[in-house]
Amino acid sequence: MKPSLKDSISWKKLVELAKTAKRSHLSDLFKQNPDRFDCFSFRHKELLLDLSKHRVDTEVLHHLLELATERQLPEMIESLFQGDKVNSSENRPALHTALRLPATQELWLDGENIVEGVHHNLSRTKRLVDEIHSGQWRGFSGEPIDTIVHIGVGGSDLGPMMACRALAEHAPEQARGLDIHFVSSMDGSQLAKELRQLSPERTLFIIASKSFSTIDTMANAATARAWLEHSTSAPIETLLNRHFIGVSATPDRMSRWGIKPDHQLEMWTWVGGRYSMWSTIGLPIALKIGFENFTRLLDGAHTMDKHFRHADINKNLPILLAMVEIWNINFLNINAHAILPYDGRLKHLPAYLEQLQMESNGKSTTQLDEKVDYHTCPVLWGDVGPNAQHAFYQLLHQGTEPVMCDFIVSARRYTRSKNSALDHQHNLSIANFLAQSRLLAFGNNALNTAHNTPNYKRYDGNQPSSSIILDELTPESFGQLIALYEHKVFTQAVIWDINPFDQWGVEQGKVMATDLMPSLIEDSENLQDVDSSTSGLIKAIQWSRREHSR
Repeated sequence: MKPSLKDSISWKKLVELAKTAKRSHLSDLFKQNPDRFDCFSFRHKELLLDLSKHRVDTEVLHHLLELATERQLPEMIESLFQGDKVNSSENRPALHTALRLPATQELWLDGENIVEGVHHNLSRTKRLVDEIHSGQWRGFSGEPIDTIVHIGVGGSDLGPMMACRALAEHAPEQARGLDIHFVSSMDGSQLAKELRQLSPERTLFIIASKSFSTIDTMANAATARAWLEHSTSAPIETLLNRHFIGVSATPDRMSRWGIKPDHQLEMWTWVGGRYSMWSTIGLPIALKIGFENFTRLLDGAHTMDKHFRHADINKNLPILLAMVEIWNINFLNINAHAILPYDGRLKHLPAYLEQLQMESNGKSTTQLDEKVDYHTCPVLWGDVGPNAQHAFYQLLHQGTEPVMCDFIVSARRYTRSKNSALDHQHNLSIANFLAQSRLLAFGNNALNTAHNTPNYKRYDGNQPSSSIILDELTPESFGQLIALYEHKVFTQAVIWDINPFDQWGVEQGKVMATDLMPSLIEDSENLQDVDSSTSGLIKAIQWSRREHSR
C-alpha cells in the first residue's frame, strides 16, 4: 500500500524546494540558464509543448517525476489501458482510449472483444453519414435532410460542438450544405430559437444521452417531437422514423421513446460523457467534417494514447504537463488556471476543458473515501486569447491573484488561400500569443523603458504559463491536443489519489430539483422541509405568476 501523498519522500523534498522557488523570478531563471527552452520543451508528432515559463529547474522536475513514480503512475496507466476498474465508485473501467483503437487490435472485457463493438458502431455511423450526405435520407414530405439539430448536454454537447467548430474548414464538399445546430439548455431557449428558423420537412434530430433519461435532453427531445407533430398530419411513426436518431447506452429506452433500431447508435457504460466525443456521440462531427476526417481525429488521439502509455516519463508530454501544474497548485499555491487559445476555431476549447478538468478532478475525497488535506483541481476558465486580452488580462497582468495559463496556437494557417491580408492577421495573432506569455512571465524585465514608470503602469510578471503550438490545426493534431489534456487529467488524479471518472457532486442537485418541481407546478403554499430562502423564492415566483394571470 502506497503512503499518503504528503508522507512521500518526493513530496517532502518538493516542499523544501518550493521555499526557494516562491522567492525566485522567471527572469532570473532565464538569466541563469539561457537555454531553458531546449531543456523544457517537448514534441510529439504535430504538437510542441513548452514548459520553460514555469518556475521549475531540473532538480524540481526530477523530484516531480519521482513523485509520479512513487504514486505508481506507470502501473495506473497500464490499468487504465487494460480495462481495469479504475472508476472505483461505479465499479467499472474507463475505456475512452478503446474508442480510438484500430480495428486490427483487440481489447477483451468480460469475455468480449470490445474493439469489434466499437468498429461495428463506427460502420453504422458511416452508413448514416453517407445516407445524409448523399441526400438519400428524406423527411416526412420526401425532401432531403439538410439540417441537423443535436440535442445533448454536458459531454454529449460540448465535445461535438467544440470539434465541429474547430474543424469546420475540413468539411468535404458533400457536407458543406448541411447545417448543424447544438441544443443543450434546460429552459428551452436554444431550441425555441432554432425551431422558429427551421423547416420541419428537412430537419433531423440527434438525441444524445448515455442514459436516455437526462432530464435536460429528454425535455428538449419531447419539445422537438411536439414541434414536428404540430407541423404536419403525418403519422407519428413516420416522424419518429424519418426525423430522429438516438445515441445511448440504453437501447431499450430509445426503442420505448420511439426510435427504430436501425437509427440507434450504441455507446457504453465504460465511457464517461466528458470522454465520449470519440464514440458515436461524435456523429455530428462525422457529419460536419466527413467520416474520413473523423477517423483521422481518432487516429491523432490514438498516437497520443500510445505516447502516454509507452514514452519515457522524462519525455512524456501529458505527464510533464500534469506534474508541472501540480508543482504550481500544491507547492506554489496557484489555484487559478486560464485556457487561452489564439485561434478563433478553438473558441469552445476553454468550456470543454472546464468540464473535462473540473468535473473529473474537482474532488475532495480520496479513493479510500478520506478527505484530502491538499488542493486538487484549480478553477478553470478562458476564452479566445485576443478577446480575453480585452476582458480579464488586466487581472492576469496586474491583479493580486496568481494564475497559470495555457497559450495555444497553430504555426500555419491560410497556407492554401494565398491571401496576404489573412496571413497578416494570423501573424498578428501569433505575435500576441508570444507577447502575452512573455510579458506575463518577465513583466517589467521584458520592457526596456519600464524602470522609472509609476506603479499603475508596472508589470510584476512571474505568472507561469505553458505554450502549445500545433503545426497546423488538422483532425490529427486536434485529436492529439484533446487526448493530451485527457491524460493530463488522469495523471493528476493518480497523484491526488482521486477518482476522475465519477461525478457524484452533480447528482444531488438533480434529485432536489425533481423534489421541488411540484411546488412550482401546483402553486402549493405548503412548503415544509425547505429553508426560508428557498421557501421565500418559491412564494415570490408563485406571486409573480398569479399577478400576471389576472
